[in-house]
Amino acid sequence: MGQSHILWHETAVTKEERRRLNGHGSCVLWFTGLSGAGKSTLANAVDRRLTERGLRSYVLDGDNIRHGLNRGLGFSPEDRRENIRRIGEVAKLFVDSGQIALTAFISPFREDRDRVRDILDPGEFIEIHVDCALDECERRDPKGLYEKARRGEIPEFTGISSPYEPPGSPELTIRTDRLNIEESVNRVIAYLEETKQIERGRVSHRDLHQTLGE
Repeated sequence: MGQSHILWHETAVTKEERRRLNGHGSCVLWFTGLSGAGKSTLANAVDRRLTERGLRSYVLDGDNIRHGLNRGLGFSPEDRRENIRRIGEVAKLFVDSGQIALTAFISPFREDRDRVRDILDPGEFIEIHVDCALDECERRDPKGLYEKARRGEIPEFTGISSPYEPPGSPELTIRTDRLNIEESVNRVIAYLEETKQIERGRVSHRDLHQTLGE
């Protein structure tokens, strides 16, 4: 059945109105990198920092999404593409709602990430390459996945039996094998301030309450 009968309905409240209401811009922080590179750790740390500053943000984590929205998708190239397509559409909804979406996915294929960029307006897709040497990712191996992949127990594992295509020109590259978590978070926050997605030095709700003696 075709979809010619499905029409797009414009919302009564615009993205710009929601941004003004929230007091900051909205965008997607797309963290991509090998398993064990620190994508989820960094995304959640940035989310915490944004929340402490009174900003509206939300993390879409690869493992968590596969428990619900993308349950049933495997790790074949086709399923990986569909996984990223769905996440891109969900992230776009967050941007339209005036929030900052942080996505932590290996997202190994450059073409799939570029498709997500294409459905967003210029400046809304911020690709962050969480760069970490493969041997360091294997040393960390928080889930024991590399060891299983080396034994052939996990087919099509990125970095071992399936390729990872690093970004050609990401907005940010964070070397998590060289920077600690605080330094990494500071890099992301500084970029958001420089691009005026968020105000520089915005006072957090927590600091404001402390100043008022509450």
